[in-house]
Amino acid sequence: MNFNKKWNISLLLLPVLIILTLLMGHSAAFATDNETYKNLKLFNEVLNMVEKNYVEEIDPKVVIHGAINGMIKSLDPHSVFMTAEQYNDLKIDTKGTFSGLGIVITMQDDMIIVVAPIEDKPAFIAGVKAGDKIIKIDGETVKDFTIMDAVHKLRGKKGTKVTITIVREDEDDPIDFDIVRDIIEIKSVKHRTYYEDIGYIRISNFQETTADELDKALKEINAGDVHLKGLVLDLRNNPGGLLGQSVKVSDMFLKSGVIVSSKGRTKDSEHIYTARDDGCEPKCPVIILINGGTASAAEIVSGALHDNKRAILLGSQTFGKGSVQTIVPLKDGSALKLTIAKYYTPAGESIQARGIVPDIAVEYTKPATTDKDGSRQIREKDLKGHIKGEKEEEEEGDGEAGKEIENLKKDNQLKNAIDLLRNWDIFKEI
Repeated sequence: MNFNKKWNISLLLLPVLIILTLLMGHSAAFATDNETYKNLKLFNEVLNMVEKNYVEEIDPKVVIHGAINGMIKSLDPHSVFMTAEQYNDLKIDTKGTFSGLGIVITMQDDMIIVVAPIEDKPAFIAGVKAGDKIIKIDGETVKDFTIMDAVHKLRGKKGTKVTITIVREDEDDPIDFDIVRDIIEIKSVKHRTYYEDIGYIRISNFQETTADELDKALKEINAGDVHLKGLVLDLRNNPGGLLGQSVKVSDMFLKSGVIVSSKGRTKDSEHIYTARDDGCEPKCPVIILINGGTASAAEIVSGALHDNKRAILLGSQTFGKGSVQTIVPLKDGSALKLTIAKYYTPAGESIQARGIVPDIAVEYTKPATTDKDGSRQIREKDLKGHIKGEKEEEEEGDGEAGKEIENLKKDNQLKNAIDLLRNWDIFKEI
């Protein structure tokens, strides 16, 4: 057979191959659609049977919502179906004001896990810790709760009490905490200086006002004639929050480079966020404090500044939430919070279920003045009107310096970071 005959046969066969390919693709799609149809038919059959034969009359809406909850619960801990009431609760979260315990929770292995208690709020003051597992709320087991069920139960009017029962890793028996709800007004950013030339900024979460609060804090720290030798950015026990705010916060420290990227199954879920030079970025060295309560948006900032060689990470391994959720409002006022992508650090690493490992590992150690349960023991110096010791008078000196020393005595991770920044020129040469 000559070349022309071969070519003609190939041309004749080409349409046949295209048709077969299309048919095979159509068959695969049809098989998937058919399987979905069969399952929907089964669901409708069960629902019809329940409506007609269940011992008591049912509310179809409650049953269908329960079925949707079960479907979404089978996906991952961060995908949630929310009733209209629960959706309103979520919208309140990002505003920074609500009435509750001041506690951030997640789902893991069908258990409610404390990611972080918010500083100086009721749960924190009561002694609830990151990693605690909540097994009961007001005596009711949380075994079949969704994350939004738990949030709704924990919130309530200011002044009302809620009892949570937790299991803690180093305790043999469950512990009950009776906590009085309060208005939780979360100021996202706090700041101060140490030794007059080391800036300290604490970001507790990422809400709508975080970037604006950080901008104000940076301007106040840099006000005056003092030249900052370094800056500590404290993201410990920061459970995350709004992705957009974490991008803005990262951009405030970076002149260029990728901040974070996301990738999912659809084109809409793929994004690359990059930094822009606005001329206002801090020029001093930065150390970020991280720990097991550093999650989600806080991990984005940590990864962005670390991979762009803008900050050193000090502390312990982060939480490891590397997924992106979107909120889809539904017609009846309810909403679906659905995981649509994983995010990646500038180095292309996914931290999902892995977390970020610090450059300098420093585990937090409790101050010597606390006992086993973490409560502070009263000493002579705590008694009103006590006679001051010589060293105490020296430490208190000008008042503010004494407070600085006391703070650093209680926080070995912060002390390590500040010591490194104060000796940065020596540290760079090592």
